[in-house]
Amino acid sequence: MLQIMKPMAIKYLALSFAGLCASLATPVWAQTAATNYRFDLSGAKPKAGFTAVSTSKNYNNDYGFDMGTASQVIMRKGHSSSFVTSNKPFYFSAAVPEGNYKVTLTLGDAEGPTQTTVKAESRRLMVENFATKPNESKKVSFIVNIRMPQIANGEMVKLKPRENGKLDWDNKLTLEFAGNSAVSAIEIEKVENQITVYLAGNSTVVDQDDEPWAAWGQMIPRFFKPGVAIANHAESGLTLGSFIGSKRLEKVMSLIKPGDYLFIEFGHNDQKEKGPNDGAYKSYTERLKLFVMQAREHKANPVIVTSTARRSFDAEGKTVNTLGDYPAAARKVAQELNVPLIDLNQMVTKFYDALGVENSKKALVHYPANTFPGQDKALEDNTHFNPYGAYELAKCIVEGVKTNNLGLKKYLVDTKTFDPSKPDPIESFNWPLSPKNSAIKPDGN
Repeated sequence: MLQIMKPMAIKYLALSFAGLCASLATPVWAQTAATNYRFDLSGAKPKAGFTAVSTSKNYNNDYGFDMGTASQVIMRKGHSSSFVTSNKPFYFSAAVPEGNYKVTLTLGDAEGPTQTTVKAESRRLMVENFATKPNESKKVSFIVNIRMPQIANGEMVKLKPRENGKLDWDNKLTLEFAGNSAVSAIEIEKVENQITVYLAGNSTVVDQDDEPWAAWGQMIPRFFKPGVAIANHAESGLTLGSFIGSKRLEKVMSLIKPGDYLFIEFGHNDQKEKGPNDGAYKSYTERLKLFVMQAREHKANPVIVTSTARRSFDAEGKTVNTLGDYPAAARKVAQELNVPLIDLNQMVTKFYDALGVENSKKALVHYPANTFPGQDKALEDNTHFNPYGAYELAKCIVEGVKTNNLGLKKYLVDTKTFDPSKPDPIESFNWPLSPKNSAIKPDGN
């Protein structure tokens, strides 16, 4: 006898069918992307709970060595002392959903010393010159933020053409290993208990893709231990207005939670806006207040950062302000709204003055032609920083965290006082060059 299905049963059947169709339409990587991985790279039988990964395993929407780079296994006495290394930087990626991930690496060589630098995504500095002694194995952990253009309400961040294919916006977590490295294991774990610091800014903050450009936003992760995640949403050429218009502020607000932070640094490109309602004390001030209010509505902590100074000197060799009223307007908003202020503009001015007219070029993108692959013209950029300059600016931000007594300071891993008028010697800075990811140069500030 034919049985008639009840309406509720029909509803559940329809939902199940719809879910099946949706899963079939979803890419395989999205269906299978894990949030926890434990990879054994030793080339021997993996430890319990670990997945063995050979150097021939290339990333294919799952996990493996990536970006066309090569590495090799070095076998030592016993499984625990075997590792992967290379005389050139190499990449390893794993497909993951959006979120914060704790990455733990096992490093070391039984027969010699090692020194490893690790960058994540688009050249974010995570681990700097991590050393092990002969016959020493150490673990080091750090937090990597993964983001995607999709917004929870169905909208999308309006990416620029140069951002298409950028490692910061894809569906995988990518690690870059450089130096005399010896990597035997990689563990990746999704974590929900991190304080997330969102960065809103322009090309002086963004994760720059290629050498020799760099920005403080991609250096700052190195100064925090697990407990803090840096989510750098800055992009070249943006103003406060275009950050809003491209739905980046909407994206940040869809993710930010109580206790998180929003660091806001704009001014270089806002200065170029010449409409009747534009100006430091008009649209710039109004929009800056909007960023602050939206962060506070989500019970997050806004922090205003004044714009980095451009390299420009007067006849006496002193740095001159080329940003008009914008740094002063940012200071005024911070004072009016009782927002912590990191006066990066003032600190960078001291930094330039300390280096002097000629030496200050060594902190920015000033290089003769053919210094880097594909660079057929001399670079004389007085706005954008090289890795050394960006690293020193990140130290300025760290000082700002400490002087403002932000809750973040307890997660700092380097608490030495930094005085920008006494910068680190350029010669002491070590930065392993990253392979070229694109042929596109910064498209503005």
